[in-house]
Amino acid sequence: MRITTKTGKAAAVTGLLTAALAFLVLGTAATAAPQVAPVNVEPPTITGTARVGEALTAQNGTWSNNPTEYRYRWLRCNPGGNSCALLAADGKTYRVGQADVGSTLRVRVTAVNADGATNARSEQTEVVGTNAAPLTNTARPTITGEARVGQELTATEGTWTGNPTAFAFQWQRCDVDSLTCAAVIGATGRAYGVRIADLGFRLRVEVTARKDDRSGTAVSNVTAIVVPTNPITNRRPTISIISIRFTGARVYARFRICDDVRRNLAILVTETRPGVALANRRFATRVPPRPCGAYTRNWLPAQRFRGPGRYTITLRARDASGLTSAPARRTFRR
Repeated sequence: MRITTKTGKAAAVTGLLTAALAFLVLGTAATAAPQVAPVNVEPPTITGTARVGEALTAQNGTWSNNPTEYRYRWLRCNPGGNSCALLAADGKTYRVGQADVGSTLRVRVTAVNADGATNARSEQTEVVGTNAAPLTNTARPTITGEARVGQELTATEGTWTGNPTAFAFQWQRCDVDSLTCAAVIGATGRAYGVRIADLGFRLRVEVTARKDDRSGTAVSNVTAIVVPTNPITNRRPTISIISIRFTGARVYARFRICDDVRRNLAILVTETRPGVALANRRFATRVPPRPCGAYTRNWLPAQRFRGPGRYTITLRARDASGLTSAPARRTFRR
């Protein structure tokens, strides 16, 4: 038979109460524990040279409360590091550009953990300068090869200051007598195969030198007039329309004339429209076709040919002996 004294009961009750009180105190303390976002201890810094074309890198600095992520925003500031504007750049590395010259740069680092986010800014850099040499062409690009349909031309980039690291090429067709040039679509290699569409044009190449965010452009001299694979023999000249376009009310006509006699020719233009009197124009070549030549001429049509309706342009070429080509026509509905 077990006997429990009053003193023993009191001690047991006291122990239970003490345990319960301790549990409540600890639970309350755990619930009330503060939640703390990261705190910056040492500010972020920037490594690299504040010069156009150079890369700057953000260093996070030192943080307490165990950040799990860092985010970056770059700022452009005045020379004193004030009046800063946020840039779109949000990576850890920033490439200094021409727009930064004369300014300073800062980086804002945001440290993130489960309890929040805090940001801190670096000191400003030195004022951004541009000590890099400009890319300047000192000897023009050149073209080697024969300007003949079916042959291949090769471009050299010429000579440049500033030590370019890359070159881009764009081939162009130029009129025989006015050197009005236009890019050949897709012709962007160092080598260029001469094609039938080049017949009667001169060719040149535009070279763009690049280094970092700097660039420079230069063009070669033009080639000789592109000649056909086989000689041309004709009793009278021929003319064909390459393109006719309107810029505003003005007409620009590009055409090719071929003739086996190397003498300048007359270019005869006739404009017609139903219900109105026709108009004749006359131009002359300044460089004869050899044996073909590509030319552009432009004019402002008379008022009666403007506005909506049908409009026809007819071109003919006439040589020094009076022989005239068959007509080439283009009709427009405007």
